[in-house]
Amino acid sequence: QVQLVESGGGLVQAGGSLRLSCAASGRSFRDNAMGWFRQAPGKEREFVAAISWNSGLTYYTDSVKGRFTISRDNAKNTLYLQMNSLKPEDTAVYYCAADLRHRVVPARSAGEYDYWGQGTQVTVSS
Repeated sequence: QVQLVESGGGLVQAGGSLRLSCAASGRSFRDNAMGWFRQAPGKEREFVAAISWNSGLTYYTDSVKGRFTISRDNAKNTLYLQMNSLKPEDTAVYYCAADLRHRVVPARSAGEYDYWGQGTQVTVSS
């Protein structure tokens, strides 16, 4: 059974940092692009960041550029999201996702991803 399990969320003050992890099991995703998305209450799920299979390409939504860093450890089958200088508007449930297609350029649309984690809550207080 393929599973993606996020961890590392929590409550943090504005300006603080969190590091999210996404541990994959059931199969290796070392040949696949992966991404992070988030969904705030009453809003649609939105793209946050994506990374190619070999970490050669990374993409970010404009609102997190310079503050968030996506990375992966293929030996551990784990995806990360380092979040610095957090703002209240970053408050959301964060999901990791895996794309089964062997894309060179990571997708930025949720519909292009095949596996999803259950999400981890990030709350940033002002």
